[in-house]
Amino acid sequence: MAATLQGATPVPPDAPASVVVAIDGPSGTGKSSTSKAVAAKLGLSYLDTGAQYRAITWWMLTNGVDVDDAGAVAAASGKPVIVSGTDPSAPTITADGADASGPIRTPEVTAAVSAVSAVPEVRAAITALQREIAAEAARTTAGIVVEGRDIGTTVLPDADLKIFLTASPEARAARRGGELKARPGDAGVDLEATREALLRRDAADSSRKTSPLAKAGDAVEVDTTDLTLEQVIECVVTLIEDRQRAA
Repeated sequence: MAATLQGATPVPPDAPASVVVAIDGPSGTGKSSTSKAVAAKLGLSYLDTGAQYRAITWWMLTNGVDVDDAGAVAAASGKPVIVSGTDPSAPTITADGADASGPIRTPEVTAAVSAVSAVPEVRAAITALQREIAAEAARTTAGIVVEGRDIGTTVLPDADLKIFLTASPEARAARRGGELKARPGDAGVDLEATREALLRRDAADSSRKTSPLAKAGDAVEVDTTDLTLEQVIECVVTLIEDRQRAA
């Protein structure tokens, strides 16, 4: 696999110290929208780690790997070259040079990603890639916002700031339903089914043996249930700016 900071802006000589921010939480909490907007607003790089797991899952499916066979997935885990662009205004993801940004959002990938990402060899390969990208951003740019499910606990336990976003299952289902309705061919969304799917994903991610979804002990929890996206963004921006001033 390969790390890249495509689209990253070099840090000016008089800029604040570089900052590495870990944003974790389950689906539907506004994690991706918040992380991208915050990174863009503060001139930071951005990394969607979930897209990396989706990309390797898509690669497995398109290359005939049985995603229900953990041994087969483990054996293939080091083969694909996953490249993540880190420009928050236009994040990219490729697998072996092929644009995966669209294919990774298909129902087939969504259904398989939890099983693939639970394989220890997959997590080891992707975690190494994530750490490489974050370290490069810390050295060469103003910093990076890394979003996922195990960033503050496993991937970047020494991150300068850790934030854990949460929300009620009902609010999360409504948000995810809105996202699905915005996609072509997904006009009919069952919110209760969406809610149940989110809870199943939570259970799978929280109970896996390797790097489960969990809030880091030193993370700041932000409940987004009753907040607008703009309010969540402002809250996170304030937390980061306070951390930079304290550095």
